[in-house]
Formats: sequence, C-alpha cells, structure tokens
Amino acid sequence: MSTEIAVMVVDDDRAACHLLQGVLAKEGYRVETAESGQEALEKATAMPFDLVLADVRMPDLDGLQVLRAVKQLSPETLVIMMTAFGSIETAIEAIKEGAYDYISKPFRLDDLKLTVKRALDHKQLLQENLRFQQELKERFQLENIVGRSGPMLEVYKRVARVLASESTVLIQGESGTGKELIARAIHYNSPRAEYPFVVVDCGALAETLLESELFGHVKGAFTGAIANKKGLFEEANGGTCLLDEVGDIGPSTQAKLLRFLQERVIRKVGGTQIIQLNVRIIAATNKALDKLVKEGRFREDLFYRLSVVTVALPPLRERRADISLLAEHFLHKYAPQNNKDISHISPEAIRLLCEYDWPGNVRELEHVLEQAVALTRNPVLLPEDLPPPIRGSSREKSAEGGPLTLREGVKQHIQHVLRQAKGNKTLAAQLLGINRRTLYRLAKRYAIDLGEEG
Repeated sequence: MSTEIAVMVVDDDRAACHLLQGVLAKEGYRVETAESGQEALEKATAMPFDLVLADVRMPDLDGLQVLRAVKQLSPETLVIMMTAFGSIETAIEAIKEGAYDYISKPFRLDDLKLTVKRALDHKQLLQENLRFQQELKERFQLENIVGRSGPMLEVYKRVARVLASESTVLIQGESGTGKELIARAIHYNSPRAEYPFVVVDCGALAETLLESELFGHVKGAFTGAIANKKGLFEEANGGTCLLDEVGDIGPSTQAKLLRFLQERVIRKVGGTQIIQLNVRIIAATNKALDKLVKEGRFREDLFYRLSVVTVALPPLRERRADISLLAEHFLHKYAPQNNKDISHISPEAIRLLCEYDWPGNVRELEHVLEQAVALTRNPVLLPEDLPPPIRGSSREKSAEGGPLTLREGVKQHIQHVLRQAKGNKTLAAQLLGINRRTLYRLAKRYAIDLGEEG
C-alpha cells in the first residue's frame, strides 16, 4: 500500500492509539494519532487525510462531532467510527451523518485492517473511475457509459475500432444492457455525428406498418395513406439508423432490408421512384440471431450483412465489479434532480446491490437507484432505502430452510413486483426496468405463472 495514504486514528485511549498506529503503519499507511476530538480537528485542518478512524465516545468532542467537522473540512475524507457494543444506534446515526462504515469494539485487528482496506479501495476505485470516465470523454465522449470490468473494457476496445468505420454493426445483449447507448456512442463519435441518429423499434410495429415506417409510402398506397410520407431511412440520410430488436422483423421486411443493405436504394410503399440513400445501419437485438437462422426464422444472408462487426454487451450479473460504479453514477445523476444532498451509498447497501442478479440489467439498477434517491430521507443511501426483495435476498430462507438461492431470490422479486403492480404486466415491467417481452421471457425462465399473478 502506498505511503502517500494518510490515516488518522482518534481515540482518548492512548494505548489504543499507539496500538492502531503500529498496526496500520505496518500495512503501509502514514498514520497520525489524536487523543482528543479537538486535537483531531487541529490536525485535520493542518493537513488532508484520506481516512479517519474515530472513537464514538470521547470527553471533549465526541466522534459524531469529529465526523461532522472532518466532512465539512474535507468531504472526500472517509470516516470509520469505532463504537462499543452498546452504542450501535450511535453508529447507525453516524452512517446517516456521512460516515463510511463503523466497527464495533472489541474488534479483531484483522477485521479492522479489512475494513480500512475496503474503504480505501472503494475511494481509489471511485477516483480511478472518474479519471477513466474523463479519459473516455476526452477521447470518444463516452461519458454516459460506466464500467471498468474486463468485459466492458473489451466492449470499449471494440467500439473504438468501429468509430471511423462505415461498417454495419450488430449489438447483441439482453434487455437493459445499454445497446442503444452504445449505438449512440458509435454515431456521435463517427464522421456522421452532425447528421441524424434515428431509432426504429422493430418489435413494436406490425410488419406492414414497419415497412411503411422504414421506407415511407406515397399517397393512396393503402387505406389511410392520405399524403406522401418520408420513411425513417430517408430521415436518417447522411447519418445512422438504429434498428432496435431487429430479430423481430418479419420475412417480407427482411427481404427488403437485405436489398437496401446491398444496393443502398429504397422505393416507397406504393411508389415507383428509386431513391439513393447514404445511411449507416446499426442493428441491436436481445435474441440469438444465429439460432433464429438455424430455425429458419431469420435470413442467413441478412444476418451476415448485419453482423459485419459485432459488439456483445455482457449482462450485469457477469460484470458485478461495475455495479458499485454504476450505482454511484446513478446516485450522482438523480440526487441533484431530486434536490437531495446524498454523499454516497453505504457499504452494506452496496453489498446487497452486488449480490442481486439484476434480471433487468443496468436499466433495472438505474430504476432502483432513482426510486431510492427519490424516497430516502438519509444523507447516505442505506439498505433500508432499497426495495424489500433486494435488501432481504441475502437473509431470507428458502422453504426447505436453507439459504435462499440466487434463482429463488430473483423469482421472488419478480413475483413481488407483479403483486405490487396488482397483476398489471406493463406496470410490473416498468417497475423492473424492462419491457413486456423480457418480462414474459423471465417468467418462462423462472417458472412464474403470469396468469396466476394476473
């Protein structure tokens, strides 16, 4: 550990101060001690500390007063409270006042070292993430994409290689993983950035309507076509068109899309004029297109045309190292919108978030953080601010009496949300941060009877 990390131990027990100073110095930290709250404030004013370990009960200024003063002097300084067994309520109050964590006396020295290391690792991770985000912003303006896990670094590399390309890109990933965000990043960092970026939700339209939306139509082409209409491909001319949920396109439109990708020309529904276009296509899907090809539900030649370059987005459960970064990102996004002064998320709440399976992926995590920020009255997000299934998943027991499995926890959460929505599947999907199609897919995966749930 770097000797540049400065730690202060505050305890009116001189022997405890010296013991902790020796223990932490052996871990590589630069350690100062203070035997009173007043001495601690004098030292904190004179120099910055990365971490302060403060006893709760001291004769002049108690630990809570030291905490408030230190956070006022240096909001970035982490504070861990040391509390006797009988004052847990005070420790919880300290968390609400902005302490990072607390440890109960008597404690094992190994537990203390672990708590200090976890706190400093958390601080370093946040600082590195800020630097990393700034580097991405300067290079590619990808400031809205958060993550430093191995899978996400591979995504960044892949995206960086296609920014200047004209190749068609296929983005694959479960619902809520951020496929549209990646598509926007590609467009707005490409030579087409000054031209339109148009999104088409292929799964939301019947095939006949989708054809008209993509290619446009002429007046009188069908009942209701009272005027000529420009298609979305034409709207995106010069820019990029994202075909979201491209796996839902029907056979007729697949054939016409293939022709467009080959020739870059369109003919409006009911029209005869050939229109030349210059549009880059990015396709996104939560389905395995190669599997659909084998089943005869998706054209093989179209699949190869769309997948010139593929970007595979990992589900959130496979990039758990990013959950704390994403959670902090959403906290700082929604706290100002709700006029809330919330400094951070408590370690216990972070642990619960990291243990949850996130069937709705990043979109669901964002919804949970937005809801927690809107409803909390605390200056720190605590486990009590999280939805019951998330904060209870690590403590609940299965019907057999053993620990609740991850699969059971996810299933119970979906069932809880369905009951909360009173059987309204559209509302339940919104609460989960997913769409109805994904809700049905998850219900099948986890053997949830949507009929019985309403």
